Amino acid sequence: MRIYLHLTPNTELVPFNYQAALVGAFHRWLGENELHDDISLYSLSWLSQAKVLKKALDFPGGSTFFISAPDQNLLGNLIAGVQAGWHLRWGMEVESVTIQRTPDFGSQNRFVVQSPVLVQRRTDDGKQKYFLPTDEESNQFLTETLLHKMRKAGLQEEADVRFDPTYLTPKTKLVDYKGIKIRSSYCPVIVSGHPRAVQFAWEVGVGNSTGIGFGALR
Repeated sequence: MRIYLHLTPNTELVPFNYQAALVGAFHRWLGENELHDDISLYSLSWLSQAKVLKKALDFPGGSTFFISAPDQNLLGNLIAGVQAGWHLRWGMEVESVTIQRTPDFGSQNRFVVQSPVLVQRRTDDGKQKYFLPTDEESNQFLTETLLHKMRKAGLQEEADVRFDPTYLTPKTKLVDYKGIKIRSSYCPVIVSGHPRAVQFAWEVGVGNSTGIGFGALR
């Protein structure tokens, strides 16, 4: 399931590295939880409808962002939290909430990404290495991550995730998240397997760190 939060226009300019503020609002609305320390069986999108200025973002027509998850209780608690406090930040408030049931995508679907996909692994020397659509390991790691999340959720179906090899212009995005520079990619992904696995990918996103705004799927 997915909920869309429709926001009023901002009254202050929004910084480019706003993602941590969205994550903070998500956890505030959700209330006391242990999700910070667990694998993210949900995904958060980025803000839409941004007008890019020289040093910040503006949303004169308001904005929308969404939260997706297979756990309807989580989303229900989130909606209750929004009702208790509509304010987000930068003068933006939740104006309305829309609920979307998880569609039936069949056994394969090509998804456009709403936020950049992060694929990372720790090397033997303890450093983080980021993988892009041009790296041959990327598809293996995308699949491993989705399968790990599925097993965590009690799903035993098989699935395969890969960057769309026919997409000729993948873009790299360097994201500053709380001072950490993270290299991620804008490139469509193709998810194949059991129909429930394809739905699950739409709900939890693809790649790493979907709980802080990476890998959200349209």
